[in-house]
Amino acid sequence: MAAAPTPTAAALLADLRAAARPDEYPQRHYHGTAGVLGVRMGTLFDIAKGYTAMPLDELELLLGEPEYEPRLAAFCIMDFAVRGSRDDAVRRDRYDLYLRRHDRIDTWDMVDRAAPRVIGEYLAARSRAPLFELSASSDPLRRRTAMTAPLGFLRRGDADARADLFRLAGLLLEDPDPVVAKPVGIALRHAGAVDPDGLVAFLDANLERMPRPILRAAAEKLPPGTPYSRAAGPQDR
Repeated sequence: MAAAPTPTAAALLADLRAAARPDEYPQRHYHGTAGVLGVRMGTLFDIAKGYTAMPLDELELLLGEPEYEPRLAAFCIMDFAVRGSRDDAVRRDRYDLYLRRHDRIDTWDMVDRAAPRVIGEYLAARSRAPLFELSASSDPLRRRTAMTAPLGFLRRGDADARADLFRLAGLLLEDPDPVVAKPVGIALRHAGAVDPDGLVAFLDANLERMPRPILRAAAEKLPPGTPYSRAAGPQDR
């Protein structure tokens, strides 16, 4: 039986361009400065799944493309490649590629698509120091990676990993950029579902400086009767 052909960036680009419908899918959610092809998101994900085995050098070529969809597809492929993978080299190589080419991320959905599994799961049993470095970046999308990646180790990691999530949330709690503030609330909400006592302690310690939208998001999954579980003000504690 002949070996399957190597998945290439050129082949994926051809598939994306064949599926492009720019009049129907102008990608109004995309706020970057690059051009768009106009590929429906569900179609893009389906195409990317067929390229999960794409080697790193081809992923590099894909990340070098100027349009939005090929780069988003590259991050989807990284995500698909590490899902359930026990090959540490595969996970390490995609982790390294994501961080090395973070400059190709110019929109929040590239972060959200890949950061939890590609970055967070890789760091579940490793030092989370890279996330603290990202949290200090002047680039809000790097700070978003710092706060979104912990979703990947929240359930896989130990108490120290959860403590790092809370530490990162504390560092970014008052971030003025919505692209960072929203994932702070999301991460805290998911943390509350896993460790409600830890979240309540975090809220107690940070209530006075916590923006109310983040407090509401954080408290959303707290069990009924838990402090803060009914919403969003000092009266709840």
